[in-house]
Amino acid sequence: MKKEKTASSNHVTRQNTVMIGIICLFVGFILGVGFTSFKLTNSSSSETNNRQAVDYEKKEEQLKGVLVKNPGNISAWTQLGHVYFDTNQFPKAIEAYEKSLSLEPKNPDVLTDLGIMYRRNKQPEKAIASFDKAISIDLEHETSRFSKGIVLMNDLNEQSKALEVWEELLEINPIAMASEDQSLDQLIKHYKEH
Repeated sequence: MKKEKTASSNHVTRQNTVMIGIICLFVGFILGVGFTSFKLTNSSSSETNNRQAVDYEKKEEQLKGVLVKNPGNISAWTQLGHVYFDTNQFPKAIEAYEKSLSLEPKNPDVLTDLGIMYRRNKQPEKAIASFDKAISIDLEHETSRFSKGIVLMNDLNEQSKALEVWEELLEINPIAMASEDQSLDQLIKHYKEH
């Protein structure tokens, strides 16, 4: 008789354990969904606030004021280039970045931004030259390598060279991303298959 009670109480304990586990999973799921929803709502509203908070005309005027007083201010030239970059004023961005680089020629980030502006200004060869300078300064500069591949692939129709550049990038960073939802190795595989 005692054995039957023990077996029966063990069975109830297993059922309770399974039920508690299911309840915990359900509660965890609900909390996860709620937290994700909260984070997405907050990040969306903060992104909107950030976009609205940037008054590019005002920022441009402030930076120009700084440069009138100190034309050798590298940071102000770079920031002015960023203002023009963000507002799609390609020739002005190129001019500002070139001025920044005349004062500090070995900045791979500015060289990369300059290359992107050259590309958008329909000057792909100059874009490649700018990316190459950035890479020569920082052999592991990922953005310049990725951007160089983009120009080679899409603007100069040199698929094999683009894939080679991207494969070199994968050697530097095996988990490099091509976009938010596509890894670079997936992008390379896509182009090799098509």
